[in-house]
Amino acid sequence: MIKTVDLTKKYGDAFAIKGIDLDLQAGDLFGFIGPNGAGKTTTMRIIATLLEPTWGEAYVCGHSVHTQPKEIRRLVGYMPDFFGVYDDMTVVEYLEFFAAAYRINGQKRTDRVDEMLDVVDLEFKRDAYANTLSRGQTQRLGLARTLLHDPQVLLLDEPLSGLDPRARIEMRNLLRKLGEMGKTVIVSSHILPELADVCNKVGIIDRGELKQNAKVTEVIRMVREHTVLVIQTAEREQMDEVAKLLQGHEKVQATEPGDDAIRIILKAGVDEYSDLPKWLIENGINLKRFSEEELDLESAFMALTQGTSRRM
Repeated sequence: MIKTVDLTKKYGDAFAIKGIDLDLQAGDLFGFIGPNGAGKTTTMRIIATLLEPTWGEAYVCGHSVHTQPKEIRRLVGYMPDFFGVYDDMTVVEYLEFFAAAYRINGQKRTDRVDEMLDVVDLEFKRDAYANTLSRGQTQRLGLARTLLHDPQVLLLDEPLSGLDPRARIEMRNLLRKLGEMGKTVIVSSHILPELADVCNKVGIIDRGELKQNAKVTEVIRMVREHTVLVIQTAEREQMDEVAKLLQGHEKVQATEPGDDAIRIILKAGVDEYSDLPKWLIENGINLKRFSEEELDLESAFMALTQGTSRRM
């Protein structure tokens, strides 16, 4: 659905993006994350045919941004970070106006507008003036407008920006629904935990270069040098015993006792530890919890963009 090859944009001697390679299929919900100025918007605008690359190629459903921009525009819905609404239009008038621009006429236009209001849960605001909506409702209205012509590809630039917690949850649910509808979605954001919950793939971009492009779980594993286990015992007095037992184990590099659990840092390259819980039980330990410590997407992002996150 979306494929880019060595996609590059320069302004003078400065690179806005450099060598971006993407390959997304139908139903992929791709989280595009990076600091401000990293190149997210530039990449999305090129895919939407609103900006020409300096070199490289981008394809949408097999169409080239260089030679078939009109075909691509029929297939793409692009929602910028900030967009204006017409103050003197109601919500339904606003959507009908854009539906007419897409040449959706007659009863089909009415039906499509009603359908989109239902998808974004704005039916109760259909007769409200667009400029009276909250930030979250305005974002949902923008998404409804973007969906009017039933695009196969959606490019959503910072749709979660500036939303309160409830509005973020609502927008997150909408994004999941789009993936279930078979749309290919690129959503950019710097609100990292939100993307981890929603997206099946993530790309981390910094200073115009794509640092990682993989499934969320794979990106997190890439930045962790050591697997870390968290162990709790049924009897608190056994915590010290666990630490002593594991300190000399061939797979264990270090143990870090805590208030109610022990962190076990395995040696570099060790990711198979299924024998450890059995071994502890055989040594008389009553386990309450034995799990791998999760590294969140935010920590991965900081590590991959030369931030200050702790690397295990």
